[in-house]
Amino acid sequence: MNATDRTPADLLRSALAADPARPLVTFYDDATGERVELSVATFANWVAKTANLLQDGMSAEPGDRVALLLPAHWQTAVWLVACSSVGVVADVDGDPARADFVVAGPDRFEEGLACRGERYALSLAPLGRRFVPGPPEGYADYAVDVPTHGDRFAPYVPVDPEEPALVVAGAELTGAQVVERARGDAEGLGLTGPGARLLSGVGFGTWEGLSAGLYGPLASGGSVVLCRNLEVAEESVVERRVVAERVTATVR
Repeated sequence: MNATDRTPADLLRSALAADPARPLVTFYDDATGERVELSVATFANWVAKTANLLQDGMSAEPGDRVALLLPAHWQTAVWLVACSSVGVVADVDGDPARADFVVAGPDRFEEGLACRGERYALSLAPLGRRFVPGPPEGYADYAVDVPTHGDRFAPYVPVDPEEPALVVAGAELTGAQVVERARGDAEGLGLTGPGARLLSGVGFGTWEGLSAGLYGPLASGGSVVLCRNLEVAEESVVERRVVAERVTATVR
């Protein structure tokens, strides 16, 4: 990573320039058996499409607030970095009534209707499948709309790293603070450099969960094995996963 990186989107650009083929996020859902592996390039492609959806499809502008009503999931990680790319504030588990836009997953759709702005629903089904026969009332289907957007993204307005970028557990952080805190956390998480691979079973509702599940690996040149519903997995399954995924550190 470059010392000049000031936002999470900067960190992703540096990772893409350094080694686009290496794994960045490997996702497991132990309730469904799903496994998804995203290289830096694949993750960046999802981020670019989502950022274009935000900027062009939703007309989001720097300073707007997006309530993310989503669990720890690879698509949540995509939305977090896409928000950083546009300059909008990612409000994790934020109040939809105070947000300009809402992005919600299953079990949060009713809650998200309090947002008067545009709403997107994520099925969180394996392979990011669309809703059948259609999304919940009041929502557009992310899986239908995001593929129509471009693979390259450029913000209409340069993103200011000193402006608010993230709200989590009531704390508001600028893009620069997210990067600084993620770098500071890396050693304690066992992310000691390129090739470090962290298994995280922590939710995204706290800074600690976000740092372990996304920002720390991104800031250190490492990668994450992000596990949802890890508590239902037998310990022997987790132990085999640690070996198979070449995990070097674990946070649970």
